[in-house]
Amino acid sequence: MADPVRPEEKIVFLNEVLGAEYPNPKSELQYDSPFQLLVSTIMAAQATDRQVNIITRELFKSAPDAESLSRLELDTVIGFVRSINYYNTKAKNILEVSRLLVTRYNGKVPETREELESLPGVGRKTANVVLSSAFHQAVMPVDTHVHRVSNRIGLVRTDKVEETETELMKIIPKAWVINFHHYLLLHGRYTCKAKKPQCPRCGVSSVCNYPEKN
Repeated sequence: MADPVRPEEKIVFLNEVLGAEYPNPKSELQYDSPFQLLVSTIMAAQATDRQVNIITRELFKSAPDAESLSRLELDTVIGFVRSINYYNTKAKNILEVSRLLVTRYNGKVPETREELESLPGVGRKTANVVLSSAFHQAVMPVDTHVHRVSNRIGLVRTDKVEETETELMKIIPKAWVINFHHYLLLHGRYTCKAKKPQCPRCGVSSVCNYPEKN
């Protein structure tokens, strides 16, 4: 049976309902600069924002920018990030990123996806997070939350996150993209959870295609 509500119509409804639920949405990572957001996002893979914020609170006291972090020894960086998953790899990546930013970009974070993805530990999603939250570009970072929510509601029918990004960008008005990313992410984190979605208290269940919502 065809879905009676078109994805474009759902976008309008979600923008109104989730916009009221999450006014002025933003990343839950704590940062004061594009560099700090980049480092935090690299560390956030397979970790919670809360875990990352605990680590970066101390790390950024000692090394708040690329120049200062690039001068640290690897063992020192590992000491800061040891409590997080894959800390050895993440420590190496953020140290190398800091050094590359200093040598290639005068310590500044580049503002294109191609340049960001050339840095160690920076994939498409991480690059999009930085472009969206730090540089206010209309791009759609897609993580497991955004992918899951978009498919459950019926905005897209995709198997891969790259496909989800492409399809969402076709139907979300450009002016809404930045906030809409946060709406989908926060809705997935706190309501439309992977294992136990909170369907009875969901404000958008009326337009949702999730078969188990009832």
